[in-house]
Amino acid sequence: MPHLLVVHHTTSPATQELLEAALAGTRAEGLDAVQVQVRPALAATLVDLLAADGLVLGTPANIGYMSGALKTFFDLVYYPALTAKAGAPYGLYVHGNSDTGGAVRAVEAIAKGMGWQRVAEPVTVIGMPDRAALDRVWNLAATVAATLLG
Repeated sequence: MPHLLVVHHTTSPATQELLEAALAGTRAEGLDAVQVQVRPALAATLVDLLAADGLVLGTPANIGYMSGALKTFFDLVYYPALTAKAGAPYGLYVHGNSDTGGAVRAVEAIAKGMGWQRVAEPVTVIGMPDRAALDRVWNLAATVAATLLG
């Protein structure tokens, strides 16, 4: 059974809404065969990553960068898993109050360095998410999960 790891840093009502939309997307019709594991970024481990076939990453943009919690996850897993997950599909959603560009660039640089394959455009949301933003996050997570099924 394919294993999808959702690593998130959820610190606000907006990021909670985005996480819930992502999790709903992983339960879309036809995705029952994908096992989903959800881990807050500060609790996600190397073991979690090594067990995963794909990832959905969620973070707020803090001072123009990904959250320190998601950065900590990357710091813990980067070298031990540097080549272990090459080709793994991933998707990213980022929430910000003004700018999300730095956070997206930073996560994508690390993911590229790890050899992961982006399978959907990053979803960025400024301010409170509206229905369209939640739908984009839902689609992002469903796309990553569906990729695991071939």
